Amino acid sequence: MGAEPSECVPEQPVRRRVRRWWAWAPLFGLGLGVLVGAALRIADRPNAANLIWAAVTVAALVPAAWSMLRSLWHRQFGVDVIAVLALAGALGVGEYLAGAVIAVMLATGRSLESYAQRRATRDLRALLARAPRTARRRGPGGAIEVVPLDRVAVSDRLLVGPGDVVPVDGTVDEAATLDESVVTGESRLVQRAAGEAVASGVVNAGAGFGMRATKNAAQSTYAGIVRLAQEATAHKAPMVRLADRYAAAFVPFTLVLAGLGWLLSGDVVRAVAVLVVATPCPLLLATPIAIVSGLSRVARRGVLVRDGGALELLGRARTLLVDKTGTLTAGRPRAAETVVAPGGDRDEVLRLAASVEQLSPHVLATALVRQARDRGLTLTEPTGVTEEPGQGVSGRVDGRLVRVGQVSGQLPEWADRARVRTELAGWSAVWVSDEGGPLGAILLEDPVRPDARRTVRRLRAAGLRRIVLVTGDRPTIAEQVAAMVGVDDVVARCTPQEKVNRIRAEAERAVTVMVGDGVNDAPALAEAHVGVAMGATGASASADVADAVLTVDRLDRLADAVEIARYARRIAVQSATVGMGLAVLAMFVAAIGRLPPVAGAFLQEGIDVLVILNALRALRGGLRQRDVSPRTREMLARYAAEHHAVRDVLAGLRDTADLVATDPASPRCLPAVRETHRRLTERVLPHETAEERQLYPALASPLGSGEATATMSRAHVEIRRQVDLLGAQLTQAADGRLRPDQVPDLLATLYGLDAVLRLHLAQEEEEFFSLDPSDPTTARR
Repeated sequence: MGAEPSECVPEQPVRRRVRRWWAWAPLFGLGLGVLVGAALRIADRPNAANLIWAAVTVAALVPAAWSMLRSLWHRQFGVDVIAVLALAGALGVGEYLAGAVIAVMLATGRSLESYAQRRATRDLRALLARAPRTARRRGPGGAIEVVPLDRVAVSDRLLVGPGDVVPVDGTVDEAATLDESVVTGESRLVQRAAGEAVASGVVNAGAGFGMRATKNAAQSTYAGIVRLAQEATAHKAPMVRLADRYAAAFVPFTLVLAGLGWLLSGDVVRAVAVLVVATPCPLLLATPIAIVSGLSRVARRGVLVRDGGALELLGRARTLLVDKTGTLTAGRPRAAETVVAPGGDRDEVLRLAASVEQLSPHVLATALVRQARDRGLTLTEPTGVTEEPGQGVSGRVDGRLVRVGQVSGQLPEWADRARVRTELAGWSAVWVSDEGGPLGAILLEDPVRPDARRTVRRLRAAGLRRIVLVTGDRPTIAEQVAAMVGVDDVVARCTPQEKVNRIRAEAERAVTVMVGDGVNDAPALAEAHVGVAMGATGASASADVADAVLTVDRLDRLADAVEIARYARRIAVQSATVGMGLAVLAMFVAAIGRLPPVAGAFLQEGIDVLVILNALRALRGGLRQRDVSPRTREMLARYAAEHHAVRDVLAGLRDTADLVATDPASPRCLPAVRETHRRLTERVLPHETAEERQLYPALASPLGSGEATATMSRAHVEIRRQVDLLGAQLTQAADGRLRPDQVPDLLATLYGLDAVLRLHLAQEEEEFFSLDPSDPTTARR
């Protein structure tokens, strides 16, 4: 039994290839029929040729007529009406070659459209697959049994293991650490004390804990999210194809003109000729080709758009609603700063914390270990590791007892300042302590993606008039992110239902796009005109209900997709307009009897070739952002890596400034300032000079102008001026101590340098380093 799945795997690609080839069979069959008929006509067998062409016409007429009747039954009116009338008219007047040529054109358009539609996989399988199926329930004697979820009743005692999804709504029996971002959008881990409520669908990010069910599975939070997504998908209006919108005006005009030609001349062949020339192949061919070309291009940029209708709507979008966590931000905690006790070593504090956390499945532990390894620190295998829920992890590292997690009791002054800074910034703090007390704190953040602000600007340039941030996070954090990326409005503490309601309200005014990554975003993605999921890092549920999925962890690919969609749609409209304009001229010629059906069919083929060639332009162009050369890409990666060293200097700069501010009489002040000046001179200034000489000139091409780096160059001048000023201030301290009158100016220089450097690094990472297409956006800062 165990071998059966692996034996079946090789057959799957073969079956898929067979299905793909079979989808193109009608086009190949009809085309072959036309060629066989032509060969028979050349061989002077006209009756046989006409029979073959008539069969080709009938083969196209039957499915076209069925499709037309089905559409009319559902009160949908499309371009198929003219095609059916042209095919039937060609058969009726014996213009079999004209009918066969029309049949091939129709088959080509349908094959291209089917190719796009086969990409559509709108379902909720991943959302449902993630839903818990079983629960660990405590029996009367304390034994643990695994039971189906529908057997969990209110007041049942459950056990949730590390990494488990909470099965039903309830209250926790003991302290628990939870990742609630999947339901609320809140990026930080949440500590729940005994007796607090917990929602189903959230993930246990700490040690196992017990809980008491307060709702059954059907009434719980996660089940409600699934129902919302199902309801939104079920009520989502079908997309109107671009070709059908043109048909609403073109079909009546064609029928009237054909009728007038027949009525005024008494010759039904004129009516057929008008219908043949009017067969909307520029719509049936050029439009799908332009749209499929757009689908192909966005796929190469790392965006999978599920169907041509979604791409058309993306090209018409005017409003964007975007989630915060995992979309505008990285969605994963990252060490932003390490604060240590006076005289402490940042690297040593990080090494101790990461060593203890190596064995923990906690998401914050993963961030600490990753940060330590990125810095090249050697971790020690801990001994005697224990985990206390809600408090943290402790263990011995090199014989030293180290605790990582929360801290209790009276904090020293430096630690209290770090705590306040953490709360104001909206970060998380992981405290590192030994037997003597706190050694330091590692401050964790969910950083804004460096490419977020540039992406928002590009989206505006592409035609999006309104951009709204909707998030389950706190208002203060949401507003900070909104200010950084430049959106128009913010809706914080937004539940899944509220997101759906907001989408509905915005969708009434304009074509609306929603971008998100979590299960909590799935209902809103399904409700929007175009739902876009961050598939590289987001939940598979959101990807399955979305119309487009970003397969790479880069937000700027969304701007690529919008620009390509608008360009492809513009080419499609252009091709359709030119093609139909030429067809209208030919229709008038046919109506006065100057263009017989067969000649009209081949003229229509000529128009088709013209519009197809124009439609193929959608395979290129449209992107405003230029690609980066390999040499420039290598420089971007190198200078981005150097920013880590610059940030180390920044951390010491801030410590020195704080020391001068709190204890200016200390004998440690002047040596600390001298060391800070040395590091600025030897590490930061050479980095800035190299950027000015090498990187900035190389960015002129991808940025479109050398003036694009002028602001950054001005920042380099200011940084050097401030460093020189700091050196001049040091020369005034000749006796080994700072004079009281020097302190204000020295503090202004130190804190000014800290602010200018931080802003400059952030701007470079947003404006320049995010241009590197091979670099994950979350690796910066």
